[in-house]
Amino acid sequence: MSHTRIPYENLKALNKPFEEAFKSKFNDFLNSGWYILGNEVSEFEKEFANYHNEQYVVGVANGLDALILSLKCCNFKKGDEVIVPSNTYIASILAILQCDLVPVFVEPNMETYNIDPKKIEEAITSKTVAIMVVHLYGQCCEMDPIIKLTQQHDLKIVEDCAQAHGAEYKGKPTGTFGDYGCFSFYPTKNLGALGDAGAIICKTEEDYVKLRQLRNYGSEKKYHNGIIGYNSRLDEVQASFLRVKLPYLNDINNHKKALASIYQSNLNHNFIKPVIDSNFNNVYHIYNIRHKERDRLKIYLSENNIDTEIHYPVAPHKQKALKQLNNLSYPISEEIHATTLSLPCSFAHTADDIYKVVEILNQFN
Repeated sequence: MSHTRIPYENLKALNKPFEEAFKSKFNDFLNSGWYILGNEVSEFEKEFANYHNEQYVVGVANGLDALILSLKCCNFKKGDEVIVPSNTYIASILAILQCDLVPVFVEPNMETYNIDPKKIEEAITSKTVAIMVVHLYGQCCEMDPIIKLTQQHDLKIVEDCAQAHGAEYKGKPTGTFGDYGCFSFYPTKNLGALGDAGAIICKTEEDYVKLRQLRNYGSEKKYHNGIIGYNSRLDEVQASFLRVKLPYLNDINNHKKALASIYQSNLNHNFIKPVIDSNFNNVYHIYNIRHKERDRLKIYLSENNIDTEIHYPVAPHKQKALKQLNNLSYPISEEIHATTLSLPCSFAHTADDIYKVVEILNQFN
């Protein structure tokens, strides 16, 4: 155990290359005297739209609000059903519940960890209004069959892109397939702010206007409130920091992909690794492996100075907050939650770090 500890994530080191630019941006912000919904937010919205080759982006306070406001924009009725993967992070489900809608779980594909298109149709009822696809761990969902289903059944698509900035399916980026593409810029994301931040890509001018109202007290013009709204504005400072990092998003993604390829090529067969498919450009927000003795493996790595995370230790339907769902059974999801382990794979890690993790992992028995 001679090597120094390898953290799961080191945000200070990750943001070090951008430090001088951040300071400069902060000084500009301070000197501008304009602190809410100013030039930085509107410029970031344009730049994020351009990155995706889209027209409409609305900056909001965080990823959860992006999901909530997108659902609110649809005017669904109380009790309408939204299909969502059974192994997602709880934010996806909280958004559905906060809008008085009913989450309907569909199991993921065990190879991709994303919602299994083959299982969606049997979950559609007369009350189904939308599918919330979650691009988990940095891998885009298999969108062709999902889009086909939504067209057949006249359903909305809300994309939870919190973990998949710049990921692609058949060359098309996440956030551009559905009616709404919802992003979180939580600090650990591939495009991370220095606090909470989020954004929504939408397809129509009508939705764009409405989402801008929803985020700002229902107001498009100051002190004139057309609809019941919220306070969920992308922070001007965070927008300025995101503008610094956005031009480097592809570099960040490529770095993480290079680290992931070291794991892919060198980890032995004791571990279930992510499945590679040429239709998918995985950006490895999370590089996860699976092992039947995950908890013992996590302790072993910690004892060898390697920090890991579990995304996520408890299946959503087993969470105390969702006790009305605790009696449900989703065996594929439960199997993933019991065996998954997230390895260091960050913009702040070096190839040497990853080779060290591989060396120690391969000695586990």
